[in-house]
Amino acid sequence: MTEKNFQGDLERLLNVLPESITKNLEGKDLSECIEIVMDLGRTAEVRFSDGKIDYLGTEIVTQNDIDFVVELIDDFTSDNRAGIPGTLHRISAIRNRKGIIIGLTCRIGRAITGTIECIKDLVQTGKSILLLGKPGVGKTTKLREVAFMLANELGKRVVVVDTSNEIAGDGDIPHSAIGKARRMQVTRPELQKHVMIEAVENHTPECVIVDEIGTEEETLAARTIAERGVALVATAHGNTLDNLIKNPVLWDLVGGVKSVTLGDEEARRRGTQKTILEREKEPTFQVVIEIRDRNTLAVYPETAEAVDSILRGYTVYPEIRRSDVPADKVKVLQTSYKPVQLSTSQKPIEPPLPDINDEYKSVYIYALSRSIVEKVINRLDIPITVTRTIDNADMVLALRNYAKSGSKILSVARKYELPIYFARANTLPQIQHAILQAMDIDYKESDKENQEYYDETEIALEEAKEAIHKVLEKEVPVSLKPRQPQIRKLQHELIIKHNLYSTSVGEGSDRHIKIMPKDMQIEDAG
Repeated sequence: MTEKNFQGDLERLLNVLPESITKNLEGKDLSECIEIVMDLGRTAEVRFSDGKIDYLGTEIVTQNDIDFVVELIDDFTSDNRAGIPGTLHRISAIRNRKGIIIGLTCRIGRAITGTIECIKDLVQTGKSILLLGKPGVGKTTKLREVAFMLANELGKRVVVVDTSNEIAGDGDIPHSAIGKARRMQVTRPELQKHVMIEAVENHTPECVIVDEIGTEEETLAARTIAERGVALVATAHGNTLDNLIKNPVLWDLVGGVKSVTLGDEEARRRGTQKTILEREKEPTFQVVIEIRDRNTLAVYPETAEAVDSILRGYTVYPEIRRSDVPADKVKVLQTSYKPVQLSTSQKPIEPPLPDINDEYKSVYIYALSRSIVEKVINRLDIPITVTRTIDNADMVLALRNYAKSGSKILSVARKYELPIYFARANTLPQIQHAILQAMDIDYKESDKENQEYYDETEIALEEAKEAIHKVLEKEVPVSLKPRQPQIRKLQHELIIKHNLYSTSVGEGSDRHIKIMPKDMQIEDAG
């Protein structure tokens, strides 16, 4: 969008604001402004993309100021939104209990180009793409540019399902930002699911664009569209793929979740409990993109693979792409598949790019927890990757119980002429000891400072996992051993992930968690 076009569109918004607001906007650089806020009895604000807020003078907003704006714009829809015809601006209302408008959020819409340079290769594949991100990071802006690219550059038949005129602006003629794409307006948000289906049944699109899939009905409509061979590009409520997997209303977008009971041999091979979570079906969206900020995108190019790994307890690192560089220099940071164990005080950190000179060894694990093995590898920061097939392995890591002559894993290791190392128990310290032995590494004393905490954490989480499966299978409450608060917090989070209730009981050093079946009432969740 050119500066001239932006200023012209902005002028049309300023024309519907009262003079008490516009006089305080004179001389301000509004190129990074995202919204102007008017609340009854308060000073008006102008908010910027970097989080900065400027207060407009000292005068408070009156009811006359708010009524002035309301009189100059179209009627608000059922979701309390209105627009200015021919622009992408959105004005949202806050009402009191009597229905009177007492606050306005005037969001500045922009048709910006170049925001999808770093994901053009994904758009060109014709796959269905889901965009995730918090409000204000540019999800709708990217949808507009995707619509333009598909319709104008790739010549696709594109239909934009436009709830509250978010994507193509107010008025009967859609904004030029969506190019040759057609637009179907949605009169009320609750009707979006019907318009999604109507678009496919009546207008033969090759791609449907939808903003904000947020209900189970819309999720089912999206799957129906995908099953008819029509590509989807959409946004959804939620910041990350992990959040989406935990949301039973929306998880069908990425394949859904089900509980599965494994056989004894398969559970041993995986190093897991017998009851695990797995993906239920093929994802509606083959690609998921998290918008971290306006210029940083985290890309999961294979949704099914990413969801499977997350459900198995692995931390999956996506591609990190930056769009704030020239198109021919867009950075694609392809990280290695390397899960990480975090302490309670840490936040996830994007791993550095792997050194192409590093010589990584591949290890095949048998009857050990893959998640623990990968936590050890990450903590020690050693050049090892875990392989799913023994064909690609340089060595084998197994549980000591299978060291006896005649065991299957011993014979297979000999067949492939691979060295085999054993951990005495399926715990972090023992697995760490075996890996250090395999790599011929002396463990530094400086690395032992947090060992006791990590060991207790691992033991506590393994105890919680066993208790969770007991509760799921027998539907009886189970109490865990007393633990320190930060470890109880991790146990609570694990229990919630399995859709069970937990409560802390006892006092002082006896404080511990009790896990409850779904149908039992929880009195205290402290």
